[in-house]
Amino acid sequence: MPPWWEAFLSVPRVQAAFLQTSESAVFGKLKRKGSVRLAKSGRLHVIYEDGLELVADGQSLIQYDPDTRTAQRMDLVAASLETPLLRLLTDPSKLGRTYAIEASGKGQVRLKPLNQSLPEIQIQGAGNLPRRLAWTDASGASQVLELLDAKVPAKDFPAGTFRFTPPKGTRWLGR
Repeated sequence: MPPWWEAFLSVPRVQAAFLQTSESAVFGKLKRKGSVRLAKSGRLHVIYEDGLELVADGQSLIQYDPDTRTAQRMDLVAASLETPLLRLLTDPSKLGRTYAIEASGKGQVRLKPLNQSLPEIQIQGAGNLPRRLAWTDASGASQVLELLDAKVPAKDFPAGTFRFTPPKGTRWLGR
């Protein structure tokens, strides 16, 4: 395995801006920007520029859509089984349960699914972090996630980073 992969598995936290590009026959090419914070034990906080927010505290994943002012809580383990990128970001050490992990040359890692309903993921890394992830989703759209200026912050994230505080008027789905 490339050195960056082994280092990534042991980093305590990661912070990065990102660019997510999606290209499909139906929607054409879409680009979204945002920021992500990751920490061990399944903690994640993603904020897209349009305000969409994902927060995982290690147990639950909450998705908040500011356009509809709705939030939805899901079990993190169940959500990560359906969304492999979520598993990669929240607990990469457990990827071996759903993927065969292979070095694929030039410092790249290929995640080959053990369950054929999941996509194969190509990952390029540098330093001690992944920098570019590419896959084809279930709809046939090609997806690329680029982590920009990714770093391992020296200090822990502030308390509350991985806790969702619903804005006033938020409607919860599925309750």
